[in-house]
Amino acid sequence: MSKRTQLLKGIMEDCILKIINDDVVYGYELSEKLHKLGLDSVSEGTIYPILLRLQRNNFIYSEKRESEYGPKRKYYFITDEGKAALELMIDEWEKISDPINIILKEETKYV
Repeated sequence: MSKRTQLLKGIMEDCILKIINDDVVYGYELSEKLHKLGLDSVSEGTIYPILLRLQRNNFIYSEKRESEYGPKRKYYFITDEGKAALELMIDEWEKISDPINIILKEETKYV
């Protein structure tokens, strides 16, 4: 498993939750958004288990809706619990990403 894959594995749930928070999406559309953002190594085989886990945790729910282009699609929506979890994750991410960026990107003199 590559270093990039390991890093993504820990944060992908939260990235998917953020995308659903910002825009109601169906599974394939979510995959396309991730690819357009540069996460082209994230497969649908990775996305759907995450969506199921988010539903089990009551962070998202789904509804089937008509589609102009064929059969009904399952669209995903964030719940209030999902919004609270996302806010917590963003706060935690900021607490760890800033120091990590300083360590990895700057010449740091350790005290």
